[in-house]
Amino acid sequence: MGGRPSAATRGAFAKSSFQSQLMGVAAFHNTARRSAILPPGPQRIIGTVNDPAPVPEPSSAHGSYHWSFERLLAAGLVPLIVTPFASGSLNPATDAILCSVLLLHSHMGFQSVVIDYIPQKTYPGLRKIFWWLLNAATVTVGVGLYEFETNDVGITEAVKRIWRA
Repeated sequence: MGGRPSAATRGAFAKSSFQSQLMGVAAFHNTARRSAILPPGPQRIIGTVNDPAPVPEPSSAHGSYHWSFERLLAAGLVPLIVTPFASGSLNPATDAILCSVLLLHSHMGFQSVVIDYIPQKTYPGLRKIFWWLLNAATVTVGVGLYEFETNDVGITEAVKRIWRA
């Protein structure tokens, strides 16, 4: 009749409602929904188990010289950023060197991201597209920085003005 449900009915209702709320949310639940995760890339097996692993051709551009050059650029950015602000003088040559080193540093960093996260074996076409997009973006930013340096106030003066604003 229209009264309150019995204790047994309330307990069963509360338990089923509670269980339905916990479905897929419990900590360390091993059957969680994975609809947001992308499917794995194409799986290819080349050769057999007994084939040796391919050894790449030695190249100093992809080894320690490349790593040393990256570290040299990263370390060189520190004095290039501090010098114009500490000395108080605006030198167009220092500004141009700062822009060049910053552009190279950014390009090499994004290049590492493409190398790390878009494997050549799995996604050769996608990697080539991202490689060309990175090169186009680097050229575009380089032209923009050149225009900003020659036709406007330059990056150091712009940072000074923004800092004082």
